[in-house]
Amino acid sequence: MSSPATSGDREKVVSKLPGWLRQNLKVRVAQYGIEIQQAVQQGITDWCRLASTPDTIDTAGADSFSTFVPPAQWDEFRRIAAERKVSLAQGLAQSIQLWLDSNPSPDVERPAITRRIIVCNQKGGVGKTAITAGVGEALAEDTNQLRPVRIAKQLLEALRASEGDDDTAQAQEDPLDVESLPGLGMRVLLVDFDPQCHLTNQLGAQPLPMDGDSLTNHMAGSARGDLSDLIVAIEPETFGDRLHLLPACNDAFLLDVRLSSVRAREAALERALAPLEADYDAIIVDCPPSLGLSMDAAAYYGRRRDGEEPGKSGALIVVQAEDSSADAYGLLTSQIEDLRNDLSIDIDYLGIVVNLYDGRRGYIATSSLQGWVDIKDPRVVGLIGDLKEQKEAVRVKRPLLSYAPRSQQAVSMRALAREIS
Repeated sequence: MSSPATSGDREKVVSKLPGWLRQNLKVRVAQYGIEIQQAVQQGITDWCRLASTPDTIDTAGADSFSTFVPPAQWDEFRRIAAERKVSLAQGLAQSIQLWLDSNPSPDVERPAITRRIIVCNQKGGVGKTAITAGVGEALAEDTNQLRPVRIAKQLLEALRASEGDDDTAQAQEDPLDVESLPGLGMRVLLVDFDPQCHLTNQLGAQPLPMDGDSLTNHMAGSARGDLSDLIVAIEPETFGDRLHLLPACNDAFLLDVRLSSVRAREAALERALAPLEADYDAIIVDCPPSLGLSMDAAAYYGRRRDGEEPGKSGALIVVQAEDSSADAYGLLTSQIEDLRNDLSIDIDYLGIVVNLYDGRRGYIATSSLQGWVDIKDPRVVGLIGDLKEQKEAVRVKRPLLSYAPRSQQAVSMRALAREIS
């Protein structure tokens, strides 16, 4: 059936469509950044032009489906369906499948230079590990599935509301600022560079044994094998084979001492990880709360390389909306500036993430958030709430985005990943 509708030069039509085909259509149009009605219109046009009827599609369990098409197109479609002796539901299903076949899932664009994201802050307890894992998970999600994402303009509105006590917290809970988008499908390596092994433990992996090989050994020039042999896959049933982890070892507590005798020690992390880069689109390093030689090596690894666009690699700084984070931020940026000047390199700031935020904590939280927003360069690129799902995911040793994929924290992690990608 069809009915007049105020949608420009289109009319509303109603038919039936099986749920699986509707979902495939939603994903594909999101991948191409177009509206469903555009895809349906093109599919019907192409179907009507076919010289013969395509194979029958299983429409069992089809339910109501409506969209808008140009005037007269539906009448032509009905006429041709009658000539071909197929139902409208079958003809529509064939039209949509024809469009899907003609518009396959686009390939993920691979970077010419592997992106290197250094998640850092000299202060412990700000949630660097959670941000490392969340961003990596968001980058690695399946391109053929839709996930809820907080759109950037709503993040900005939430930040502007930070002076209004509970306004920001309310904005985070507002379902109107969320849309469904396909995963980014990137190949991601998470590197646990912290001797406390928090990232390794949180993702359900085992820390490397002290008497075996480790990233520390490779950086110190005493490797016992290939570093790639230490890598483990994280929930391949959820992330395919796109999300990997290089576990930590407690021997990293001795890294600064061992690096003190290494030639060109600032490049030690790069020398160790460079052989792995061809297998990944992004390598994300969870840094220790330290201002020592290990942090120098991490910052150097995140420097902008020859031929690399600004803002593709660099430091992602995690803070909280409280005063001690500001002190630690100053120490960290001073260290990065010293490296920039001493080694004549470019280290880009990818932005500031305000983590574990709760506007209900009052003036300290809201005024601190406003202070971060006022910095401008680097700018705030993420606002992650202090909610229970992250703590629960840590307790059960699972990735947040598979444990609670629709939680507000997961939604915000996806927005953060897109903001810096």
